Amino acid sequence: MRSPLQAQVVQWLVQPGDPVRLGQPLLVVEAMKMEHELPAERDGRLADHLVAPGETVNAGDPLWRIEPLEPLGGPAPPPAAQPPSPAAPAADSEALQRLRARLAFVEDAARPEAVARRHALGLRTARENVADLCDPDSFIEYGALAVAAQAARRGEAELIAQTPADGLVTGIGAVNGALFGAERSRTAVLAYDATVLAGTQGMRNHQKTDRLLGIALDQRLPVVLFAEGGGGRPGDTDMPIVAGLHVGTFAAMARLSGRVPTIGVAAGRCFAGNAALLGCCDLVIATRGSNIGMGGPAMVEGGGLGRFPPEAIGPAQVQHANGVIDLLVDDEAQAVAAARRALAFFQGRVAPLPSPPPERLREALPASRSRSYDSRAVLHGLADGGSALWLREGFGLGIHTALARFDGRAVGVLVNNPRHLGGAIDPDAADKAARFMRWCDAHGLPLLSLVDTPGFMVGPEVEARAQVRHASRLFVAAAALRVPFFSVVLRKGFGLGAMGMTAGGFHAPGFTVAWPGAEFGAMGLEGAVRLGYRKELEAVPEGPQRQALFDELLARQMAQGAAIPMATTLEIDAVIDPADTRAWLLRGLEGAKLRDGPAVRTVDPW
Repeated sequence: MRSPLQAQVVQWLVQPGDPVRLGQPLLVVEAMKMEHELPAERDGRLADHLVAPGETVNAGDPLWRIEPLEPLGGPAPPPAAQPPSPAAPAADSEALQRLRARLAFVEDAARPEAVARRHALGLRTARENVADLCDPDSFIEYGALAVAAQAARRGEAELIAQTPADGLVTGIGAVNGALFGAERSRTAVLAYDATVLAGTQGMRNHQKTDRLLGIALDQRLPVVLFAEGGGGRPGDTDMPIVAGLHVGTFAAMARLSGRVPTIGVAAGRCFAGNAALLGCCDLVIATRGSNIGMGGPAMVEGGGLGRFPPEAIGPAQVQHANGVIDLLVDDEAQAVAAARRALAFFQGRVAPLPSPPPERLREALPASRSRSYDSRAVLHGLADGGSALWLREGFGLGIHTALARFDGRAVGVLVNNPRHLGGAIDPDAADKAARFMRWCDAHGLPLLSLVDTPGFMVGPEVEARAQVRHASRLFVAAAALRVPFFSVVLRKGFGLGAMGMTAGGFHAPGFTVAWPGAEFGAMGLEGAVRLGYRKELEAVPEGPQRQALFDELLARQMAQGAAIPMATTLEIDAVIDPADTRAWLLRGLEGAKLRDGPAVRTVDPW
């Protein structure tokens, strides 16, 4: 046998006189700092070692000689069992032990005091939240061995013990895998660890974030971010930078918008850079005890704006009322459950749950046309049982927004709220609805609008809030929609506000239908009578006689603006039995497709 390469002889594995088999390793040589086992080229008996350990051989040099086995009237005896080379397993075992010892520092068990302090506050650790979110044994962690970039200030042992994973758990896991399978359940997960340097953003955890967000964009993975933390960390001194304003983390998070679903979760204190990432998310879930702000107490004081405790900056009740928080929950367990539930709407269709008896919808509205009611009950009567998830309930009260399922299919739903301004659409409600439409459109969810509005809110006070710009957002957002849109007028469909609720006009949706008692007009009917018949009314003495004329004119207007005349003139597509509403929507969804052509670019009016 001749050497296949230039190498140094390390060890013989078989001695002269031993029987050998084809392919059996005989000799270990070293070349390019790697050891190679050279096998027997045929069956036989090893006759001679032609080289000795320590010698250098060139390619083509003879190494050994194998002679045939002497026939003994039977098969050749098997070669003697050779012990494996002890060097490689010993090295592997030692390396594996070092790895296990190193990884032990990233686990919560390595920091019992910090975990105890966390639990004493009624909060969970980052790893507990990740474990709760992801399906069992599905999470693979990226960058677990990172430590803070502070070697110039602190020893290696201290950094390993005190800054595990550089305060950020990142990886990919399965969420809702039992419902949607392995491929559609894959989710990128990031969780700032508030027990490590207050969950601040160090240079290495910025690198970890950038890495995972890049994978999420490339592989189109949804992202769940646990954002608690104090923002930028000034103590990372290993990298020669001045301000760190070149980092790409925030741009990377923003690039995911509209491409993959992003869900942010806030508990505890979420300030500065952590809050900026949270604000980039499609959906923000926060606990009642959380605080969210673009600057924490130190930044506020440093800017000369006074001294405030953390609890005074962006408390949850404020951020829920102003629209920062979409879902307000009691604790992190509820937050994780809400994240799983919300994410499921973007992962695919599920087996439908039974819906309530459709006949109940005939009694969903009050008998009096001027009586307010909880319009959310209409959606509960239409959708799959228990599927509605109401969003931003603290903000833009004039319009409810929800994700719901119809026959297992996810749909975004807009519902006017007669309990707030009689259902009139003010700036906050318009902003809320326009953003919701864009969100559903970005991720391919059809839209359903349940209309009961007297129109856009008007008057000096609301115009001082830029109502013209805010209201127009509904029209511009609808003009760019690619997803199917369906409208049902429940009771009132008046003016520009009703057009804004129906994707810009009654003929813009896939269908616009009305319940039998619906009323229509260019404005509210009472106002239309007062304006259109002012001279006639003023010609009659004030009192019962004028009121009688007003009532007569109003009745005439109501008859003209009723649902059946609207369908007769083809301004709406049909008048339907409320009990048939779900069937109409299911049939509409069956044949609905995304609009063809490139995405429409629009300029936000506001």
